[in-house]
Amino acid sequence: MEIRLRSYEDRDLPALAQLFYDTVHTVNAGDYDPQQLNAWAPGQIDAARWHETLEAHFSLVAEDGAGGLLGFADLDEAAGYLDRLYVHAAHQGKGVGAVLCTALETRACYAGCRAVTTHASVTARPFFEARGYRVLRAQQVERGGVTLPNFVMEKCL
Repeated sequence: MEIRLRSYEDRDLPALAQLFYDTVHTVNAGDYDPQQLNAWAPGQIDAARWHETLEAHFSLVAEDGAGGLLGFADLDEAAGYLDRLYVHAAHQGKGVGAVLCTALETRACYAGCRAVTTHASVTARPFFEARGYRVLRAQQVERGGVTLPNFVMEKCL
């Protein structure tokens, strides 16, 4: 499968929001209960905040050869923080996440970061561990009064 990366554009936001919702409610359903999934991805994002952070960060969209959306990811270069990395449920395990993550890690190196950190879900933890990230600590985050477990992870560059 061909995977092409391009920069985020404001017209992408509705499709990214839908991919985010669908991915969380499909891919993460084995590790989180319905209440947690709804708190994490309630179906309505703060579009202004998302757009602002995607514009401020190094943000990439992954597409197939026909321009179909495969996934997206973003990196806060100043902090070396990998904020979002979501791959369409139908394209899990096909290398999309790896291509996106490699591009963000490369960008972090060029930005002078010594490490990349992320807050990985229970579901995503094995993906990041396979890429050389280590768990710094487990944590419980609160979203809308619901607690979700995740992991602060880091990869030295």
